[in-house]
Amino acid sequence: MGKIIISTNVSLDGVVQDPDGKEGFGRGGWFARSGGQDLGEWAKVEYAEALRAAALLLGRRSDEWFAARWAPSRTGEFADRLNSLPKYVVSSTLQDPAWTNVTVLKGDVIDEVTRLKQELDGDIVVYASYQLGRTLLEHDLVDELRLFVFPVVVGAGERLFGETSVEKPFRLAGSRTVGDGLVYVTYEIVSGDA
Repeated sequence: MGKIIISTNVSLDGVVQDPDGKEGFGRGGWFARSGGQDLGEWAKVEYAEALRAAALLLGRRSDEWFAARWAPSRTGEFADRLNSLPKYVVSSTLQDPAWTNVTVLKGDVIDEVTRLKQELDGDIVVYASYQLGRTLLEHDLVDELRLFVFPVVVGAGERLFGETSVEKPFRLAGSRTVGDGLVYVTYEIVSGDA
């Protein structure tokens, strides 16, 4: 059975919006500014995660974002791994996926992701798909959170979590400093019978 993992970069105040500054958000670009020299170590952790992943699960906009930044221009082992991974994109409108190795999930998102978890073995990693991540969290389909916390308060912007119908308890599974200023934390879902 597959395990759904939300893996993302987040500011101290929970902002995930426009980390590279190329989306036009006035406070975008915080990833490189606050990550600085630690981004080399960040890349090593992310690459190791990609090597362990069985597949990526994305929303339509994230598929477009990654395709524009990874498929045509990046080379090397990390790019090769991301480009070659099977990708499942949740969308009711997507006709022509922009990235490589994409299967479009067009049905009910909860049914489609539940089926995907049953069919795949290993880590199904959700990158940058915050609306999708919120839906999966609300419907108890997330198994783990992996958060790279960047040392910056952005002060405005879209945040990782939205409202939920009930509390969603997690347990700290690990934490460590990456480089001199990044913190990498892993949380596992606390099931109702735990």
